[in-house]
Amino acid sequence: MVIAPESRGFMFGAPIAARADKGFVPARKKGKLPGEVITKTYFLEYGLDSIQVHKDAVKPGQKVVIIDDLLATGGTAKGICDIVADLGGEVVAVVFLIELCAINGREILKDYDVRTVVKYD
Repeated sequence: MVIAPESRGFMFGAPIAARADKGFVPARKKGKLPGEVITKTYFLEYGLDSIQVHKDAVKPGQKVVIIDDLLATGGTAKGICDIVADLGGEVVAVVFLIELCAINGREILKDYDVRTVVKYD
């Protein structure tokens, strides 16, 4: 299963899920998804935000890859990791196109296999 946060994460996560013949789950900002959701609030460099996923999107024991465009503070990805754990899934990797190393978002994700394509110091 691939989970990606809105909106730029969708541009990477959806085609990768399709190419790998895996399911795709959108993680959205609070209030954008219909039905029952699970919510996590997290810190950003400029305040708080929340992310939501449908409660039935991840099954217990299901393996999940989280894909997004940018690793800055790591808050959004950590919120999604927490949701996956709460639903009983297993995050096998967190993948980003770009990492802004000076912000040190990798630290909040230290318990996960974090992969980036491009790193900027």
